[in-house]
Amino acid sequence: MSTARTQGLSSAQGIWLVAEREIGSKLRSKAFVISTAILLLGALALVIWGGFAAANNEGTPVAVTTDASSALTSTEGLDITEVADRDEAVELVESGDVDAAIVSDPESPVGLAVIAQSDTPTQLMLLLAQTPTVELLEPAEGPEALGYIVAVGFGVVFLFAASMFGGTIAQSVVEEKQTRVVELLISAIPVRSLLAGKVIGNTVLAMGQILILAAIAVVGLTVTDQTALLQGLGGPIAWFAVFFLFGFILLASLFAAAASMVSRQEDIGSTTTPLTMLVMAPYFLVIFFFDNPLVLGIMSYVPFSAPVGMPMRLFLGEAQWWEPLLSLAILVATCVAAILVGARIYENSLLRMGARVKLSEALAR
Repeated sequence: MSTARTQGLSSAQGIWLVAEREIGSKLRSKAFVISTAILLLGALALVIWGGFAAANNEGTPVAVTTDASSALTSTEGLDITEVADRDEAVELVESGDVDAAIVSDPESPVGLAVIAQSDTPTQLMLLLAQTPTVELLEPAEGPEALGYIVAVGFGVVFLFAASMFGGTIAQSVVEEKQTRVVELLISAIPVRSLLAGKVIGNTVLAMGQILILAAIAVVGLTVTDQTALLQGLGGPIAWFAVFFLFGFILLASLFAAAASMVSRQEDIGSTTTPLTMLVMAPYFLVIFFFDNPLVLGIMSYVPFSAPVGMPMRLFLGEAQWWEPLLSLAILVATCVAAILVGARIYENSLLRMGARVKLSEALAR
């Protein structure tokens, strides 16, 4: 970026040039492209595999004699092969075509007998067992296992994108300070425009990944005919994208400000570690407390964890219609405050070389 090229630039032009530079350098990085491709392919494979695994759950293969089939109270969970008599059923068990056989037995208390090769078929016995009707006073909206998978999904995507791009911003700021490139940049572009360009450029890349992952989830669930799950996830995914946008801008501004306080790559951790912990906290909280309404309720209103907590509550059906709007308003207000604080730290620290800048000095007017 030459001085001649940037003379007379407006603030918006300067921001766009920096954002374009950030986006271009990332897209030219083989490591970034390969890691993104692996992430997207892995997400697609996981969604499709999970869908087909759920669709192809055929049940336990068993042979059932004609006289025994009328005595079965339920065939749910069984892949039945009807046979004429006991001898034919035994042949199928011995050949391994079925796991077990169910035959009529007048001496049995239930009128049936189970034939197996060597071990008692525990799963089949549980399926045949008579159980009382269960009535739930407050039935859950979805299976517990599904809730855990969704929690892991939201947590992993937030952790991966925020930590990767936050770290990229921090490294870029310190690298420009070390090489003195920043002195050339701010001679033509205001410091705040430089910060805004870095944040916007990385936000565009991060949101691009989020939107592609959302599209992959939609395509995968559609291909595997999981329309019910798709309808349940559509709203939470859309809210996650909105919350992530403002949450990432908040974190990106603070990562850039924290990195500007040091002058060497080895010192980045001393100022960005607290932010890294804030990024990791929602991931662990949502995994360990995905079924805890109190913890999720608190998470949904704390700005750093709202991008994970609120979409999770929406998926579980625990949030009222107005709650995501209130949570988003709190997040946006915090985002504006973080940008203002981050810009002050960035301006006061960017040209200071050598020892780490103290926070009190970075915040001074």
